[in-house]
Amino acid sequence: MRVLIVEDNTRLAALMCRLVEGSGLVADVAHSVDAAQTALALVDYDVVLLDLSLPDGDGHAVLSTIRQSRADMFILVVTARGDVISRVEALNAGADDYVVKPFSDEELIARIRAVGRRPRRLRDEVLAVGNLRLDTGAMVLTIDDRVVAIPRRELSVLSALMGEMGRVLRKDKLESAVYSLDSEVTENAVEAAVSRLRRRLDAEGATVDLTAMRGLGYILTERTQT
Repeated sequence: MRVLIVEDNTRLAALMCRLVEGSGLVADVAHSVDAAQTALALVDYDVVLLDLSLPDGDGHAVLSTIRQSRADMFILVVTARGDVISRVEALNAGADDYVVKPFSDEELIARIRAVGRRPRRLRDEVLAVGNLRLDTGAMVLTIDDRVVAIPRRELSVLSALMGEMGRVLRKDKLESAVYSLDSEVTENAVEAAVSRLRRRLDAEGATVDLTAMRGLGYILTERTQT
């Protein structure tokens, strides 16, 4: 999953970013309404962690923008406003969950994963190709019903490819799904990640083919049994 953290307190935003990325997800940070709306126009996020008190406006403006155009995106309000009226207003405006600061690190991650598992998402909770099964909520991969541990970045690559199974995924779209906006991405970073993933899947006996389509992108298909 890819998460946008909208929080003007730079220290708290950095802490939240470390928590999210430490749990195996990809995170971007926006410190204002304007920055959040710019990020939302560029990236297809799964979950937004939204503060309501921002320097250039109220977080409800971001909430309204998302709900007008992206009904499938989950919004988790994370704010110091703990009164009932604020909770009701945010939930009625389209928020999926509401967390009051200060929050427990474990609870925040659990709530992110909980909203990501809800059935309103357009993509399946469990992706399946060949003998691979990927739980996109828990980000757990099994091959022939064996849990296989692979690095987070490669797992993100696999998740993006499985979500587009049988279709070519452009390199820039794959890069967007795996790297945060402020990451320093080398020219061949995606190629290297795909290459490592391909070797790992082959070593684990995966019945899939991961093919590079020159000038187009990458495609994951089920291997034809001979």
